[in-house]
Amino acid sequence: SGSSAAAPLPEEDCMRLNPSFLGIALSSLLAIDLWASKRLGVCAGEGSAWGSARPLMKVIEVSGHGIPWLLGTFYGLCQSDSSAAREVLLNLLFALLLDLVLVAVVKGLVKRRRPTHNKMDMFVTISVDKYSFPSGHATRAALVCRFVLHHLVLAVPLRVLVVLWAVIVGISRVMLGRHNVTDVLFGLLLGYALYSVVEYCWLSPLSAPALFALW
Repeated sequence: SGSSAAAPLPEEDCMRLNPSFLGIALSSLLAIDLWASKRLGVCAGEGSAWGSARPLMKVIEVSGHGIPWLLGTFYGLCQSDSSAAREVLLNLLFALLLDLVLVAVVKGLVKRRRPTHNKMDMFVTISVDKYSFPSGHATRAALVCRFVLHHLVLAVPLRVLVVLWAVIVGISRVMLGRHNVTDVLFGLLLGYALYSVVEYCWLSPLSAPALFALW
């Protein structure tokens, strides 16, 4: 009938026919992200443009992996004979564990697949590592960078090296094809913000006496 023909379209159909500006902007950003990530994945394989640099990129990958940081921090905590050093190391351990949990939760919620040009030959992965967003290496690098700069007395050249390490870890994730650009950018921002949470929840002999009694 004429009345049924004039009936308005369902709201979801209207949205498909008339996409919002935000939807167009997000789709365009995603397309640019995927294009740039593929172009920058110059070490994604041995036959890539910079394939000869892939072993070096994988060394950088290991330097930002959670297991070496967790084991190294735990070892230092066990060997330390200074109460101040133990406090710093215990909070670094707390920060690393918090980072692992938060990144795993976000990856499980977002479930963004890794770039198609990525080779799944990463050093020690878990189930959520099949997902790409955010980059755990980038998150950890930013978190550790802020932590070290705030709690270790370092000469200016060493402070610069720490910052460069964090930046290079982030860049290497895209070059290896492990992540898209936005995965790394969000990871760096998340790690930077996560340090503020660690500072707010700082563990001390007064706030967590049971933990310090173990050491």
